[in-house]
Amino acid sequence: MEQFFQQLTNGLAVGGIYALIALGYTMVYGVMKLINFAHGDLFTWGGYLGLTLLTSFLLQDRLGVLAGVGVLALMVMGLVGLMGVLLERAAYRPLREAPRLSAVVSALGASIFLQNALMLLYGAQFQVYPDGILPQGSVDVFGLRIPVVRILVLLASLVMMAVLYLFVQKTKIGTAIRAAAIDQGAARLMGIDVNRVVSIVFLIGPALGGSAGLLVGLYYGQVNFTMGWVYGMKAFTAAILGGIGNIPGAMVGGLLLGVVEALGAAYLSIAWKDAIAFCVLILILIVRPTGLLGERVAEKV
Repeated sequence: MEQFFQQLTNGLAVGGIYALIALGYTMVYGVMKLINFAHGDLFTWGGYLGLTLLTSFLLQDRLGVLAGVGVLALMVMGLVGLMGVLLERAAYRPLREAPRLSAVVSALGASIFLQNALMLLYGAQFQVYPDGILPQGSVDVFGLRIPVVRILVLLASLVMMAVLYLFVQKTKIGTAIRAAAIDQGAARLMGIDVNRVVSIVFLIGPALGGSAGLLVGLYYGQVNFTMGWVYGMKAFTAAILGGIGNIPGAMVGGLLLGVVEALGAAYLSIAWKDAIAFCVLILILIVRPTGLLGERVAEKV
């Protein structure tokens, strides 16, 4: 049982990272009906920018560990969010009226550009985070020793997901996002600036992806320029698993995928963990083609 709960907590921590990335996919799809294939590379930029800012400003020494990491996360989210807005203006907005395949090709081209830009700037080798940034050791929870890093990563993911959910559900901007996701034409007739909504979506989604990249660097201690492809595919799987376009679905899908991977690696084989995750996806989609929570669609009157 101890091994089970250890793997469960590990899966929840990794699943929280998947969920943060999946939220970027599902928000963009919900509003634009477009899969942003460059999102995984924006996530990777978050990990690299986090390392650069960390070593340049030494925030953990000046502000303390938790305050320093908090300020670092806000800086990374702001920079990656700005990159997302610029990406939308340059690669997607000029193709808004073009056939959908054109935007998909543009997204793939942006992904290749962002990945190779990282390689040219930082090199092809792994980049290693400094040791001891987050508190080490473990905490006793009902007799189970859980690493502090794992708890902090999970809590950070859950807090950001909760804030996003409340933002979308309780604010005027969130209402505008939901309206644009249902019908952009009707939203325009109601006075909603759809271009502004799209820019906000491309600000929030990549910002969450950038924070996930930082969490990966802090959790595993290293990043590399190709990791956006692997994590991007996992997060895309999580978004489909929960119901593409459904924000709570992306959260549930990410957490579930992380748990399934962790338990599969522990009890079957670590070499099969990716295959297990995709097999679960296939089985769920056979039973529920719209995902666990279903795709958000407009109600018919």
